[in-house]
Amino acid sequence: MRILKFSLLALALGLMSFTVISKEEITPVKTTESGSVVWKSETIDVGQIPQGTPKLIEFQFKNTSTKAVIITNVKPACGCTAADYTKESIAPGKTGYVKATYNAAAVGAFTKTVTVTTSADVNPKVLTFKGNVVTKA
Repeated sequence: MRILKFSLLALALGLMSFTVISKEEITPVKTTESGSVVWKSETIDVGQIPQGTPKLIEFQFKNTSTKAVIITNVKPACGCTAADYTKESIAPGKTGYVKATYNAAAVGAFTKTVTVTTSADVNPKVLTFKGNVVTKA
């Protein structure tokens, strides 16, 4: 009896290892057009900023796709940065912007990011700006 149970278990495990997936069962993942937003620069070095003086940094991009692009979300990494961006759709061949205003309150070197999501790209783009806040003379 014990040998029969073991044989049935071995047979069942053996049959499960031959499972076949047909082409109809594989569902392709739909992605959006990638790389249709080309940034003029993804990293900007602003150099030295006097302490207490807000600094405006502008990132520009061009829509290189055949469809209009909309910026769906812009998120600064910290509360020391405010963001603005092109609100209307950007037609093919046209340009748009993301502006970050950094509150240069703390003295010293800094690196900050702004994450941008568009209707054209699968993954958000992380834009970086850096510099050094110096004491006002």
